[in-house]
Amino acid sequence: MSGQGKQTTSSGTLGAVHAHAAGLDIGSEEIWVCVPEGCDATPVRRFGTYTPDLHALADWLAACQIETVAMESTGVYWIPVYEILEARGFHVYLVNARHLKNVPGRKSDVKDCQWIQQLHSFGLLSASFRPAADMCALRAYLRHRTELIQHRAAHIQHMQKALQQMNVQLTLVLSDITGTTGMSIIRAILAGEHDPHRLATLRDRRCAKSPAEIAKALTGNYRPEHLFALKQALALYDTYTEKLRECDAEIERQFAAIPPATTDDLPPIDRSDKGKSHSKNGPTYDARALLYRIVGVDLVATTGIGPVNVQQIIAEIGADVVAWPTVKHFSAWLGLAPHNDISGGKVLHSRILKTHNRAGQAFRMAAQSVSRSDSAFGAFYRRMKARLGPEKAIVATAHKIARTFYHLLKYRVPYHELGAEAYEQRAREREIAYLKSKAKKLGLTLTEPATTVAAA
Repeated sequence: MSGQGKQTTSSGTLGAVHAHAAGLDIGSEEIWVCVPEGCDATPVRRFGTYTPDLHALADWLAACQIETVAMESTGVYWIPVYEILEARGFHVYLVNARHLKNVPGRKSDVKDCQWIQQLHSFGLLSASFRPAADMCALRAYLRHRTELIQHRAAHIQHMQKALQQMNVQLTLVLSDITGTTGMSIIRAILAGEHDPHRLATLRDRRCAKSPAEIAKALTGNYRPEHLFALKQALALYDTYTEKLRECDAEIERQFAAIPPATTDDLPPIDRSDKGKSHSKNGPTYDARALLYRIVGVDLVATTGIGPVNVQQIIAEIGADVVAWPTVKHFSAWLGLAPHNDISGGKVLHSRILKTHNRAGQAFRMAAQSVSRSDSAFGAFYRRMKARLGPEKAIVATAHKIARTFYHLLKYRVPYHELGAEAYEQRAREREIAYLKSKAKKLGLTLTEPATTVAAA
């Protein structure tokens, strides 16, 4: 049976869209489940959250001939339930909790699972986007990698604090104490070397500060308690660095397990556009080549977007954009498109809705990185900043980058940088065309001044 029906009856009331639908209210210790009346003598049941209980829940839903299940996306409690039910063949709807609150008519004596089941049977709930299983696995690895970087950053701060307590002003002469020079000096200090001039000889040749200035900054009060704190902070930093390498190895294996976008040979990547920039938080594997293989287009070539940003976005949206029919749907899902309150054909208020969309955050980071660049996105940001201010300019630029990203991924076309000068020329031409159109409506003629040609 398909379980589909008309949304409204002949009397105008709502009819069942999903006749074989169930609703789940998931907690940390119990799960309440509701199935339609007539499927079981007890349509509302309580299950535990242990794995055998989840399999018993799936068995009961199958016995009740349930085809689709709706549940709230609260915390992380829904994840094992979702995965087990999906593996058993149920069509699972992961619903935003705010959507449930926006539907009026809920009674206080109705359990949450009954309310979810009723709304789902009427087709009033929309499923949240969730990428394919292989992308979900990649997304889990990448989110874990982000957490490892955040945890490691705390121990960098602990090292800086220990150095400050010893009045070792390493942060004044080095922009990054975890660089080549900084780590060499810190390890030498913990090995027992406290002579500032000897420590200054560990300076890397690329360091901007002179050995004399570094030696002056390294003249400190090396007390045992602060050296102990520095030692433990460094050990924890090294531990998280090693865990990052292990995580990168798993991510690389997960990339290899994802099928390529095409069986045809892809042209080689032109890496001259990104130079040789390196980030200490960057992956140890060739993320650009792996991403190129699974999507079929070099998205990293886009101005402002690096391999870390692209892999984060792809892990959140998948290897294609078929889930979003148009670029407007994509921009709205990212939280980058303006939300307009319209009444009587007039826009009363326009704003960007608050969202925790990780892909949208990646595009915002890309917009910040191009703010001073000599690119079309950089020129666009500066124009928007002059009109709207820096905050709105970041969102507008992120929106523009996201639209470009959508076009590249949908049509598998290579990216070509326009350049700031060409962008400004096009903007000037559009402005002139607008002024001519406005003048024509007013019955006027707009003429450009004749250019003066110098005599030879």
